[in-house]
Amino acid sequence: MECMSLLGVGVCAPDAAFRASLPFPAYDINRETIPPLLRRRSSQAMQMAFSAAITACEQAQRSPSSLPAIFASVAGEINTTDQICNELVKTDGVMSPSAFHNSVQNTAAGYWSIAQQCIQPATALAAGSDTLAMALLEAWCQLSCESGELLLVCYDEVWPGYLAPGSGNPAFAYALLLAAGTVDGRLMHIGRPQVGEIIFPASWTNSVNSMPILAAIPLLEAALTGRMPQAVALTSHTPGWQVNVGGYE
Repeated sequence: MECMSLLGVGVCAPDAAFRASLPFPAYDINRETIPPLLRRRSSQAMQMAFSAAITACEQAQRSPSSLPAIFASVAGEINTTDQICNELVKTDGVMSPSAFHNSVQNTAAGYWSIAQQCIQPATALAAGSDTLAMALLEAWCQLSCESGELLLVCYDEVWPGYLAPGSGNPAFAYALLLAAGTVDGRLMHIGRPQVGEIIFPASWTNSVNSMPILAAIPLLEAALTGRMPQAVALTSHTPGWQVNVGGYE
């Protein structure tokens, strides 16, 4: 496989001031993307992931139920996990079964499969500051082996402030609908992630060091504005991961 085609993009950023600072369109959480029976159990992470995913599917005019999915998050359901840990240190140590059920890394992926009645494979992963790069590499591997299309969703909610002071903010999510090879109507081509020396934009480095999921900002800017360098950095550290992009239509 020579490249992936990007067919649809969705970006969710709940903080209005942060949304306004982005060089491309982003939207607030749309709670209507989650069925009512699941909505009351949903975290900020899940709400953002669903909002971005639905937007990408709608832009590409694809049915969510037909797509394999990759859900990637640095910290996952960090607030639910923090809640559980706080309960466990109390005298009675009573844990909510619902909270425990919703604390795992694949919570969003599982609920997405339920909500969309999707029986396609779903993958959940985390890789610290390399989460975006590893998610794109996973997408490349799956499309190389299976061809077709898939949905990639990256997201992170605001982390509890005392766990990592100065980190884990702002909340952000984005979804990329990807296809193997060259597909008509693509937004752009994305190459295989590889290690390189491309420098991450200095204007966003501090933000990414605070919230690693923001590492997609240069890639999203290229996709949504058409201003494409030959290669885009996927990590704020150098040497780091990068992809070649092009073929805007």
